[in-house]
Amino acid sequence: MNAPAPIALFVYNRPYHTQKTVESLQANHLAKDSDLFIFADGAKAEKDQKAVQQVADYIATVDGFKSVTIVKQHKNLGLASSIIKGVTYLSDNFGKFLVFEDDLVCSPHTLSYLNDALQRYEDDERVYHICASMHPLKVTEAMPQTFFYRTPHSCGWASWKRAWDKFNPDIDDLMSQFDAQKINDFTFDGKMNFWKQMNAFKAGKNSSWAIRWYASVFLNKGLALNVTHSLIQNIGHDGSGVHSDVESTYDVEIYPHPITQYPTEVAENQMMYRAVRQFYATRKGNLWQRGVKFLRKMLKAS
Repeated sequence: MNAPAPIALFVYNRPYHTQKTVESLQANHLAKDSDLFIFADGAKAEKDQKAVQQVADYIATVDGFKSVTIVKQHKNLGLASSIIKGVTYLSDNFGKFLVFEDDLVCSPHTLSYLNDALQRYEDDERVYHICASMHPLKVTEAMPQTFFYRTPHSCGWASWKRAWDKFNPDIDDLMSQFDAQKINDFTFDGKMNFWKQMNAFKAGKNSSWAIRWYASVFLNKGLALNVTHSLIQNIGHDGSGVHSDVESTYDVEIYPHPITQYPTEVAENQMMYRAVRQFYATRKGNLWQRGVKFLRKMLKAS
């Protein structure tokens, strides 16, 4: 295997989550050979300063990697700007990169999988994205360990400069390239609210970098390599994050085995596409379950 790609870790004001994420990365056997870049955002408001400082105090103690570089912002960039700026820096300087946020606990096999896949598909321009996470699908024995499909999930991922250079942050330009058929394909036949997220960004209701990255990949007819069993558990759906509510829909158990099997063909796996589409179609539950979720959200907002 070539030298491991540098790891970008984006942190803000969650010391507990940050520590759990770092500890899981340290447990990977490639950690000691990997350069870790920790991008720490500045406090948005005075009330955030204590937690931001606690994170700063913790990351100053991090070891277990080939090197640890801390990039601290004195002002608040926000998650999207922080990720775009940090990923672009690693892309321009190293040509490949891994990306983690401060609420992602990973398997000890995650770095091996991401680096193996980066090397395996480095020269295939159809492949834009490698992801180590997956939704809690109804898995059958017929399903592969890994598969290609259209969506680049953002929880623990990797890519190359050749792909990231095609990231288009301009929401108006992106949306102008969609027609009705593309919107249908983009949203899994209308089963997932990806187009709604695009409109929400345009209206200033979210600041998602991930939806613009998906749109960029989709419009370039790119593919993402995904795992059927998630190597990542998102521990941020506990209401602690700036962009997350209390949510159990996407809870998974971390796959405990190494990834050893890859697709024989670089093409979208239709069986897995249908499995994810079914997950999206049923993820909100029945009317009673939806009502409970709505009430919880309203109570939190009040």
